[in-house]
Amino acid sequence: MKQRAFSVLGNIAIVNFSDDAKKIEKRKFAEKILKEQKNITTVLGKSGNFSGRLRKMKTIFLAGEKTKEVLYKENECVFRFNVDTTYFSPRLSNERKEIAKLIKKNENVFVMFAGVAPFSIVIAKNSKSKKVFSNEINREANKYCELNISLNKLKNKIELVSGDVKKVVGKLNQKFDVIVMPRPNLKETFLESAFKLSKKNTRIYYYGFCKINEENLIVEQIKEEAKKFKKKIKILKVKKAGEIAPYKIRLRVDFRVLN
Repeated sequence: MKQRAFSVLGNIAIVNFSDDAKKIEKRKFAEKILKEQKNITTVLGKSGNFSGRLRKMKTIFLAGEKTKEVLYKENECVFRFNVDTTYFSPRLSNERKEIAKLIKKNENVFVMFAGVAPFSIVIAKNSKSKKVFSNEINREANKYCELNISLNKLKNKIELVSGDVKKVVGKLNQKFDVIVMPRPNLKETFLESAFKLSKKNTRIYYYGFCKINEENLIVEQIKEEAKKFKKKIKILKVKKAGEIAPYKIRLRVDFRVLN
């Protein structure tokens, strides 16, 4: 079996083995990790990629404490979540910190696809925002979101808005200063919902996915959607926000709604 790198989420190591790896070899490698990495208490094997709008991952237990629940720390915040039933990307840690720095005093922020609330909590804790509204469709993630809001003592700054964002839009009698869209890797842009929640000068931080050197396709798509919904926009920044696969990147497009 080839030596495998592994990712670490709090106290859990997740190893991506090759398809031909045998069970006994996986266990051996898992025991080696536990022996050498004292901060790791559980080793899991990845058995599938993130899939669907809920971005769930499948793992198998290999060694250590039998749990799939993580306690993870970043940006002076703590998060508890289950690696199989909820989505969390430690790779977006710097993005969350950067977005928090862009929030101005007393701004109301709406976070779509919030998951267990990493963007919402980092923004609420590291900015002078007035209130952060955290929206997520995954019920299991919303349970952890509530727990994480409590763990970070942010009940007065974050409001959990559960459910499909398309349905939530009609129930919210409010427009926002900032909308953050850390989208799943889906074809749908969800910009219609964002525009319905926007007002003059709303800033939108939109995450899309594309092949390297095809960033302009994402920008053009945003412009087309804006035109379709009769919104004038100004592109403020286009930034590569990490690789998600060979020759494929996550792109962040910052833009302002002008009307």
